[in-house]
Amino acid sequence: MEDRSENLRSFYASLVCAAAKVSGTRIEQAFRTVKREPFVGPGPWLITLGGHDYVQTPNDDPAFIYQNTLVALDSAQSLNIGMPSAHAYWLGACELKEGETVLQVGVGTGYYTAILAQLVGPGGRVHGYEIDENLADRARENLKGLPQVNVQPRSGIAPDLPKADLIYVCAGAAEPARVWLDALHPGGRLLFPLAPAGVLGGMLLVKRPDQGAVWPAKFFGRAQFIGCVGLQDEDAGRRLTEAFLYGWERVQSLRLDNAVDDTCWFAGHDWWLSTAEVDAAGEN
Repeated sequence: MEDRSENLRSFYASLVCAAAKVSGTRIEQAFRTVKREPFVGPGPWLITLGGHDYVQTPNDDPAFIYQNTLVALDSAQSLNIGMPSAHAYWLGACELKEGETVLQVGVGTGYYTAILAQLVGPGGRVHGYEIDENLADRARENLKGLPQVNVQPRSGIAPDLPKADLIYVCAGAAEPARVWLDALHPGGRLLFPLAPAGVLGGMLLVKRPDQGAVWPAKFFGRAQFIGCVGLQDEDAGRRLTEAFLYGWERVQSLRLDNAVDDTCWFAGHDWWLSTAEVDAAGEN
């Protein structure tokens, strides 16, 4: 049975990473290494391609979970283990290195936490935050063999977050939480869905400069997640829905000031996204 599971993971990793255009990388090896069975729970399972109805697998054959699909953790809340190729693509954009420290917000049962742990290696750290205590308990059990990982059953927007090289957010937000920005080392990256609950938004990658209020930023595709508690705003959600109808691909920087100009794509409270490059404003 182990040989079959290994063969399924090998095919699955190749399929997922080919779709994400990150084939032949450490990311592919991580997907090949991490077993999916503990994280999805006992079958049969409900799976979906996203934006479509769930389909129940006929039995608990693990071949069904080694596909490029979402697997339901709680179908009533549309809470899933996310699309593998999307996460492979986003992880490629993050350029995560061995030995780095990651904060993951929205751990679920820990599948992508385990992928992150493979990428940072035994010399790195992954701090996971999961506000749902039941999910956090499942994640801790699933990840207990990875000493570089710790999972805390609390909010990922707490004021005492440890410093990190990457903050990887798996819950939709109407804004970049200031505590995330403050927790980044210089050169650190924040990847989060600018997509409050019910909004098809985008996955935004932000990099912290050595200094200054202008940070490089770029969207890596569209994204929709279950909402991050504490970072929801109905008005921002309506405005983001309209903003994503045009021009989101042109965003190049996050501005942490009130000097909004005609390069503004979207403005929040004390932050805005610009289509201008960082260097164009004379910032480093």
